[in-house]
Amino acid sequence: MVVRAGREFLAIPGPTNMPDEVLRAMHRPALDIYSEQMVELTDSLLRDLSKLFATKGRSYIHIANGHGAWESALSNVLSRGDKVLVLESGRFAIGWGNAAAAMGAEVEVLKGDWRRSIRPAEVEARLRLDTDHQIKAILAVQVDTASGAFNDIEAIGKAIKAAGHPALFMVDAVASLGCMPFEMDEWGIDVAMSGSQKGLMTPPGLGFVAANDRAREVHKTANLRTPYWDWSERDGPEHYRKYAGTAPVHLLFALRQAIDMLYDEQLENVFLRHRLLGEAVRRAVGVWSEGQVLGFNIAEPGERSDTVTTVMMSNGYDPTALHDYCKQKCGVVLGVGIGELAGQAFRIAHMGHINAPMILGTLGVVEVGLSALDIPHGKGGTEAAIQYLSESVSA
Repeated sequence: MVVRAGREFLAIPGPTNMPDEVLRAMHRPALDIYSEQMVELTDSLLRDLSKLFATKGRSYIHIANGHGAWESALSNVLSRGDKVLVLESGRFAIGWGNAAAAMGAEVEVLKGDWRRSIRPAEVEARLRLDTDHQIKAILAVQVDTASGAFNDIEAIGKAIKAAGHPALFMVDAVASLGCMPFEMDEWGIDVAMSGSQKGLMTPPGLGFVAANDRAREVHKTANLRTPYWDWSERDGPEHYRKYAGTAPVHLLFALRQAIDMLYDEQLENVFLRHRLLGEAVRRAVGVWSEGQVLGFNIAEPGERSDTVTTVMMSNGYDPTALHDYCKQKCGVVLGVGIGELAGQAFRIAHMGHINAPMILGTLGVVEVGLSALDIPHGKGGTEAAIQYLSESVSA
C-alpha cells in the first residue's frame, strides 16, 4: 500500500523544485543566437545577477554546475603555488579547496567542525600570523548544504579587514543566493559564485561568478587561466564569447523567468519567506528531538541555515529506512547525509520554489514515516510548525 500517486516532491537541497512558469519558459523554439534579442537577454541577466550578488562588479555566466563555477573563480585569480586558506564548516569549502589543490595551489584548512559555523575570531587570528601575506585567497561558503551550517559572511569579512590582510575573500553562495541576504560589496567579498539549481529555481547547468575590481586586477597576472573559464575572453566584443561558444538558450530563458519571479515577489519578502519556513522546520525537528534519537546537526540555533536543515539520527536507527519510506510510500524525497554524515543523517531542504503547504506536507510525511517505522520521536512536530506559522504570518 502506498500513497504516492502524483508528482514526486523534492525536499533535497538541489536541484530544487522548479516553478511551472520556469518550465514553460523553456518550452519554445530555439533563438537566433546572433540576434539582438539574444544580446538583450544576456545583458539583462548579467545585470540582474550583479544585482542579486549586490555588487558593482562584473558577473559571468558559465555552462556549468557549481563545481565549474568553483573552477572559474579559482583559475581567474590564482597562480600556480599560491596559498589558499579554506574555512571549514562542512563539506563544500573543503571541496572547493580540493579543487584549488588539484589545480596547483597550496591549500591550508582552518580546521572547523561539521557541527558549527566558522568563527570569525579564529580567521582573524590566523591571518594576523601570516605577516608576510603568503595567503592569497580565503575560501568560505555562506551555507554548507551537507552540515546545514550558516556562516556569518559579513562578520568574516570584518575579521579579514581587522587583520589588515590583503588576501582575496571568495565566497560560495550556491545554497544561499536568492534565498537570504547576500551583500558582496558591503561585506568585502572580492569573488562570489553560485549556481542555477537551488534558490534560483532553474535547472542545473548554469554557474555564476561575480568579481570586483580588486579581483579583476589580480586576474591580469593569474597564470591558472584557461580559455573556457577566462574572464578576459568572456569580456571580448563578440557576444558568443560571453559563453565561450553557443549560448545555453533555453536555460537562459528559464533563468530570466526565475529572476523575474524573485523580483516580482521582492527580495525582502523572499528572504522572509525562507526565514519563516526554515524556522517552521526547526520547530518540528526540535519537537522530534525529544525522543532522544533525532537532533540537529548544528548545535547552536543561530548557526542553522534558512535553506536546509540537517537532522542527525542516533541510537542505532538508520536514516536510510526513513528516506526510503518517505520516497517509496509517500512520494517525498529527503536529502541523505553526505560526507562525514553519510548514513547518520537526513536533510530537509527549504529553499527556492517553496511555500507553506510544501513544507508542512514534507514535515507531515516525515512524521508519518517516523511513526510507521517506530522511530522514537517527540509527538506533534508538524503541529509545532503549524502553530509557529499561524503566530508569525499575520492575517
